[in-house]
Amino acid sequence: MRVWAGIAGAVLVAVVLWDAFETIVLPRRVTRRVRLTRFFYRATWRPFAASAGFVRAGGRREAYLGFYGPLSLLLLLVLWAAALVLGFGLLQYAAGSAASLTNETARLTTDVYLSGTTFFTLGLGDVAPQGTFARVLTVVESGLGFGFLAIVIGYFPVLYQAFSRREVSISLLDARAGSPPSAAELLRRHGGPGGAAALERLLTEWERWAAELLETHLSYPLLAYFRSQHTNQSWLAALTTVLDTSALVMVGIEGGCARQARLTFAMARHAVVD
Repeated sequence: MRVWAGIAGAVLVAVVLWDAFETIVLPRRVTRRVRLTRFFYRATWRPFAASAGFVRAGGRREAYLGFYGPLSLLLLLVLWAAALVLGFGLLQYAAGSAASLTNETARLTTDVYLSGTTFFTLGLGDVAPQGTFARVLTVVESGLGFGFLAIVIGYFPVLYQAFSRREVSISLLDARAGSPPSAAELLRRHGGPGGAAALERLLTEWERWAAELLETHLSYPLLAYFRSQHTNQSWLAALTTVLDTSALVMVGIEGGCARQARLTFAMARHAVVD
């Protein structure tokens, strides 16, 4: 029984650490389908989206759906931490519950408790590991807990900086393409004198925006669930508007603007496909 518990604990710790590495540290897309994070978002997004049907359509529903991105990130971190605590608790149990207690017999719950106090570096001292292997596990887990906290602290600013950069251009598009944005409105507002030059500059800016969107959303896929701050704004709607505008310019306008439209269309299409 203890052997199987040790195997399960080792597998659980390895799976969580690798999943956290792929999600937070690895700056590239992961194509593997069997992932803890993938299962988590599939299991939580559909019920959450379905529950939005009970909220009145409009601003309230958008605000409700906007909670999912940040909330899911917090829940994912809690899931990782709980799984690591349980995994190391199973390893301590497999080691023979080598913990010293006062007037109590060490059990699996005691090992999980020891694991929790070690992971979160509480240092209460009421349960202490006994034996070389148990002490090594305690040291390793305390180091992982400290590193986990450091990664989380560093991850949030990077994530929200990427979100902020994405939203700035979307907010600027509001005055140029309407709210919600559309390709027809964007072309109409650039139809006067100097409009072609302004449109070319705009397409150049959005080519870079699409490249940044591709890079950030591949590195941090969780950003796809972070909705824009205003009701009629959306990164997906903005990207669609840029694609439609580029396509219309490509087939209807000759010259340098059409060339830039082809470049922007290619970059935006790349962002959509990936």
